Amino acid sequence: MLTRRVIACLDVADGRVVKGTKFVGLEDRGVPQELAARYEAQGADEIVFLDISATPGGHATVLEQVRLTASCLSIPLTLGGGIRSVDDAAQALRAGADKVSVNTAAVDRPELLTELSERFGAQCTVASIDAQRVPPPADVHAAAPRWIVVTRGGRTPTTRDAVEWARECVRRGAGEILLTSVDSDGTRRGYDLDLMRAVSSAVAVPVIASGGAGESAHLAQALEAGADAVLVAGMLHDGTTTVAALKTQLAAHGILVRAVA
Repeated sequence: MLTRRVIACLDVADGRVVKGTKFVGLEDRGVPQELAARYEAQGADEIVFLDISATPGGHATVLEQVRLTASCLSIPLTLGGGIRSVDDAAQALRAGADKVSVNTAAVDRPELLTELSERFGAQCTVASIDAQRVPPPADVHAAAPRWIVVTRGGRTPTTRDAVEWARECVRRGAGEILLTSVDSDGTRRGYDLDLMRAVSSAVAVPVIASGGAGESAHLAQALEAGADAVLVAGMLHDGTTTVAALKTQLAAHGILVRAVA
């Protein structure tokens, strides 16, 4: 059996780690490099650094902070936000990122995924998908759930079906899917398990569950629903738990995780 990853997420705006609910109501949580180092010490398998101010504001990714964060780490670092071209990705990798994550730019121009994969490899190319559940028609009972892709930091709904978009991302070269439920983000009521099952069964690459973690049982549920890794943010930032504690609890659920040094 493959070990499952617990990934700490840093949503960064204007140089500070922030956390909100459903992409709004952001509150300051600290300095990226300090939190990244803390979570690695707790046993995090990877760090995801999302510059959430980059795409909505049209700003360049904060490469100096990426360098500082990468210099603190011996575990993989994924950078997302503001990656719009192969050159942007190259700068991110030179700054110390191990992978790049693209969301809005890939939806706007899907060829970007192919360009990144061909230049840097599928293992370096992460497709980040923000998915929002579509309410079923009022006159339809027991309709199968549907989700649409949302871009620009949760601000702009599209007409793209999220599951079909995940398939296209993989066809175009993405080696991993970072899947965030807009509806669950920051709620701490658990991941959208229907979404996880739908996407993980549709693609043959690893899928990271994101949005909604509030306790170790939520992580276990997402992994049992098909996730290869789980993303955690808010409950780490406020000290509700630690990565080490979550891994201990996952192991108690019978889920294989890397031991904490």
